[in-house]
Amino acid sequence: MPLTHSPPTLTINQNFWRYAIPSIAAMLVTGLYQIVDGIFVGHYVGYQGLAAINMAWPITYLLSGLGLMIGIGSGTLISIARGEKNPHHAQRALDHAVLLITVISVMALVLFIHFGETLLTIQGANHTIKALALQYVQSFGWAAFVTIFAGAIPMLIRNDDSPKIATGLLIAGALTNIVLDYLFIGIFKWQLQGAAIATIIAQSITVVGGIIYFCSAYSPLRIRLTIVNIQFSHCWKIMSLGSSVLIMYLYASFVVALHNYQFMQYGTELTVSAFAIVGYMMTLYYLVAEGIAEGMQPPVSYYYGAKQPQNISKTTFLAIKVTIIAGISWFALLYSFPHTLIGLFNSGNPALTSEAVSGIQLHLFAMFLDGLIVLATVYFMSVDKAGKALTISISNMLVQLPFLYFLPQWLGVNGVWLSMPLSTILLSIIVLPMVWHDLQQRNKVTPSMPQPAL
Repeated sequence: MPLTHSPPTLTINQNFWRYAIPSIAAMLVTGLYQIVDGIFVGHYVGYQGLAAINMAWPITYLLSGLGLMIGIGSGTLISIARGEKNPHHAQRALDHAVLLITVISVMALVLFIHFGETLLTIQGANHTIKALALQYVQSFGWAAFVTIFAGAIPMLIRNDDSPKIATGLLIAGALTNIVLDYLFIGIFKWQLQGAAIATIIAQSITVVGGIIYFCSAYSPLRIRLTIVNIQFSHCWKIMSLGSSVLIMYLYASFVVALHNYQFMQYGTELTVSAFAIVGYMMTLYYLVAEGIAEGMQPPVSYYYGAKQPQNISKTTFLAIKVTIIAGISWFALLYSFPHTLIGLFNSGNPALTSEAVSGIQLHLFAMFLDGLIVLATVYFMSVDKAGKALTISISNMLVQLPFLYFLPQWLGVNGVWLSMPLSTILLSIIVLPMVWHDLQQRNKVTPSMPQPAL
């Protein structure tokens, strides 16, 4: 059975959008888990609940990062194998992905149960916020296998040339999460534990649907929990390719945790709550940017395996344009109608609204550059340059540290808000020329090479 079902007559633009639209939709649907939790917590638990979920989020987000690391690492190998017309290598990548999900889930369970409270304390959580946040963290710890599998399986399905099925499974899970959030938080008053349980049940639907897909005639691959022909080198290859994505998630978790700590030092619980709201606004764009990048990855990896460098360039330039347009448009909307969007998470607290408006203006003006950094990371991973992708991801984390340390000392709370955009501007000056140079070298073209139109 062939590894590709793609019509051979698709143009570069059509092939990009064929993956990008379902990928963006899938990421936005995935983000609904977090955003819907925030909406219900903000209205039914209050600003302390928002602060608590924002301190729990950097910990639980690690599970999604681990799942995506496995999914995109093995998915890249599946797409390359499709380009090479090698079904054996594709099945081998899937077998190793399933083993990694199982092993890493056990490790994550131990980490969350034994160190969850410590990680909350490090962020400066007081007794009330810590008690609320711990409900969320420990629930996800016990369900680590489900959350990691739910992060990986849409990428595996997408790289198996079925992006619409992957998106459909995520939509089913997200709709379930909305209903259960209302039931568990609004009706049963289970607070953050209810939000966690709702999300875990919804993720289970995605996992079960994915397993059914790989047992059906839609896929030439099969999910098997096996140790036959398992090699550590293949596991390492998957983790190496996906490590840059995991670092992006670690970066996001680390930066949010560090911001939480600094906001508690220079502000109050209310400031952390405002940061949670601004974070949800940022997350919507970040998910779009990540969806564009992940939508770019299967065709770029395919073109890489098929030795078609010109198609790699055209697809990458198209993804860059879409990322910039999306980022600038979203910030313009946030800047123009902040009170309306903040009201989704706030039930009539004017001090919280005022703080969140200030946060949007100071924290999000350069977010389109953050989207381009995500795109650059996934680009290098897609063309089998895991080292460069990992370097960008680590740099994205480290460059924040001096800004977060010095700016608050000079500017107080405003310095905390400004740390991320200023560090992003600095890193983009370095990273974007790296992508441009790699494309030039790969295609042996001049800087005047025309870019494909949208």
